[in-house]
Amino acid sequence: MQLNPHLARTFEPPIAEARAWVDGRDFAGEAPLLDLAQAVPSYPPPASLRAHLAARADLFETAQYTPITGLPALRDALAAHMSDFYGGRIAPDQVMISAGCNQAFCLAMMALAASGDEVILPVPYYFNHQMWLDMSGVRAVHLPFRADRAGVPDPDEAARLITPKTRALVLVTPNNPTGAVYPPEVIAAFYDLCRRHRIALVLDETYKDFLDPAVARHGLFSDPHWPDTLVQLYSFSKVFSLTGYRVGSLIGGPAVMAAVTKVMDTVSICAPHIGQAAALHGLDHAWDWVAAKRAELAERRAALSALFAANDLGYELISAGAYFAYVRHPFSGTPGRAVAERLAAEHNLLCLPGAFFGPGQDACLRLAYANMPATEMAAVGDRLRASADR
Repeated sequence: MQLNPHLARTFEPPIAEARAWVDGRDFAGEAPLLDLAQAVPSYPPPASLRAHLAARADLFETAQYTPITGLPALRDALAAHMSDFYGGRIAPDQVMISAGCNQAFCLAMMALAASGDEVILPVPYYFNHQMWLDMSGVRAVHLPFRADRAGVPDPDEAARLITPKTRALVLVTPNNPTGAVYPPEVIAAFYDLCRRHRIALVLDETYKDFLDPAVARHGLFSDPHWPDTLVQLYSFSKVFSLTGYRVGSLIGGPAVMAAVTKVMDTVSICAPHIGQAAALHGLDHAWDWVAAKRAELAERRAALSALFAANDLGYELISAGAYFAYVRHPFSGTPGRAVAERLAAEHNLLCLPGAFFGPGQDACLRLAYANMPATEMAAVGDRLRASADR
């Protein structure tokens, strides 16, 4: 039989490749594995949320479909939360609940771009975004990485990439993989650019809750015309530690909502009911718990930043924020994949090479530092330092 050629040209899932570097190894008698590969919360959901789900699981309705766009109470709660958080106006009928933020991105791209169209994707990109565009036959036009801007992309460079085939521009902030947090004025400049060219700005804010909530993020939702340009993506996976429950969201205008509803009904009918129940409970009851976890992650980020501030690791910190740090390794001319494999094999430190996140990234590595307690961060420094001294 013949397979879809777009899928044949799509690269293999990178996390699985990295896991293969340590799968089957027995670390008995060795230094324990320090896993900085995948961004997974290192703690369970709040106790009250777990108790709530235990009770919900006993109800027949929890085993049933929800409306295609999600539980009405969850859409109401998320619309209120986002409106309050951004000082804007978002209606419940502008909210779609998805099976995680990955699905929200796929829904958005199916709504916005057809095979042969173009989407501007900053490098380094979140690899699943590139994979979906590749398997859909949509051309990803890469916006160059700006290490000199601490990983913040340049709107003026993006303007030069727009063509008649451009349908959307994607931003992820706080960024995965770099951790970079895009300033409000930069986000506003990208929004204005997209609005002028009548293309969509797809803004992935999966990690928004791991920054100080008192610091303004952007004011896009205060523009009454935002539904004509903006599509926002969000995830409950990290904020409430619900990665396995698969629940995220998409916020967009009427035309986008009508399109993604068709896709959702065809792909999965609705997001998992139990995951939606978890997200609703989190929105209503878990913000004090979130604040405590945000403080924990800030301690981890500070501990990691202190390691690089000492300037004796041989590795250079380019950017850090929310869950991730992006670093430049000291082995000039050596592909990052080879460096990452060696770190796993010789130093029991698992991280991802920059090459997993796009072209021109061989000099870099991504560290998912949120997986590592602050008290263990010194061990990360010791192993990086040892690897640079070889």
